[in-house]
Amino acid sequence: MSPDQRMTQPEATHLRQLPAVAAVLATPEAEALRERYGRTATTGAIRLAIDDAREALRAGEATAPGVAELARRAGRKLAAGAAGLRPLFNLTGTVLHTNLGRALLAEAAVEAAVDAMRHAVALEYDLATGMRGERDDHLRGLLRELTGAEDATVVNNNAAAVLLCLNTFALGREAVVSRGELIEIGGAFRLPDIMARAGARMVEVGTTNRTHPADYRDALNERTGIVLKVHTSNYRIQGFTADVGARELAAIADAAGVPLLNDLGSGSLLDLSRYGLAREPTVREAVAEGARLVTFSGDKLLGGPQAGFIVGDRMLIEQVNRNPLKRALRVDKLRLAAIEATLNLYRDPDRLAGRLPTLRFLARRQADIAAQAHRLRPAVAERLGDAFVVEAGDCRSQVGSGALPLDTLESTALLVRPRGSQHALERLAAALRALPRPVIGRVADGALWLDLRCLDEADEAPLLASLAQLGAGASDTP
Repeated sequence: MSPDQRMTQPEATHLRQLPAVAAVLATPEAEALRERYGRTATTGAIRLAIDDAREALRAGEATAPGVAELARRAGRKLAAGAAGLRPLFNLTGTVLHTNLGRALLAEAAVEAAVDAMRHAVALEYDLATGMRGERDDHLRGLLRELTGAEDATVVNNNAAAVLLCLNTFALGREAVVSRGELIEIGGAFRLPDIMARAGARMVEVGTTNRTHPADYRDALNERTGIVLKVHTSNYRIQGFTADVGARELAAIADAAGVPLLNDLGSGSLLDLSRYGLAREPTVREAVAEGARLVTFSGDKLLGGPQAGFIVGDRMLIEQVNRNPLKRALRVDKLRLAAIEATLNLYRDPDRLAGRLPTLRFLARRQADIAAQAHRLRPAVAERLGDAFVVEAGDCRSQVGSGALPLDTLESTALLVRPRGSQHALERLAAALRALPRPVIGRVADGALWLDLRCLDEADEAPLLASLAQLGAGASDTP
């Protein structure tokens, strides 16, 4: 007896209710898909949607989807296959989410990058002399102004900045670092590995929780190429601790005739406490404290595109730029344009929070987020259907990307709870991720938390439109 002969009568009836591919292709929804993706791709996606529906019916699904719903499901498959880097809604509560691209760029930076894509630009061309120029010249003056450093250069991220500095000054030599600062960041990226790849011999001083000035002095010798101080941005050691401040360490390094490299990690160009956030050391402070080289990121607290900055003494920056690795780590014209536009915003700090998305999200008041949550709750509940209860509730947001690891921000989320099985919540989260513009929250304590800290008012209507595309039965309990 074949599998179809063993089917129950209701199951066979449901399977016969599935429409043919041609019927789905005749819908207005499928016509729009043909215009965008072509007939062949659309037909294939519709067949897959019908196959999925057939398997769901055999697994116990109560009703067969109609032609319009099948076309919508095919559209979601096509969108998912066509654009891996498509836009999404970050409702995780982590502002600088590494897995979701970190900082959103300011409109000025977006426009600058688009202009650089559309037109030829004077990337390495000196318009004054008509001779070859340097791409770093577009940023050097801004970085000197904003940090107080003598000179500056830029590479593709902060790990590259640290690698380049180590390779320039400690290749075949020793690099001295406190044991309590041997960081590991996301993706099992470890500082000792970077030092080894840079050709430096790592010399650990102190203990995990306590490092003293004498530890550094005892380690410095004729083989030392650089002293490294690392801002522990993604963890804190508390309790019985001791470390050597950057100013004192700079003096120790200077006395030994070796440069101090202060890696700030996230890096901030201004005091965040003016916006009600915890205070982080600024780049200008690190330069003033005497570090000969300071490295920091562009796409974290600075709120720009991915980049790594190196600022410091002019003679040392010149050595860094002569390193052959610099060319392998340089940034292209699109990022240079976006970085320049972002840095220009910092020249007007009074209006920065209104122009820089990262700072705007970090500085949002909970009262404003709560008002948004209560305003959106009925519409979100309507789109999710009767299978779920939607409530507004207090929560805590995170800065993310290793910045301010112990500090959270008061926020408000929409809490989505299933009326039935918890499996319905898992299916809903998966359905939200599968939308043409995915909605990403976090599942915890039996609910899906949609933290609204990073949802601009202008994105409310697009969010509701995305939720409307869930389709009939997409989030229902079986």
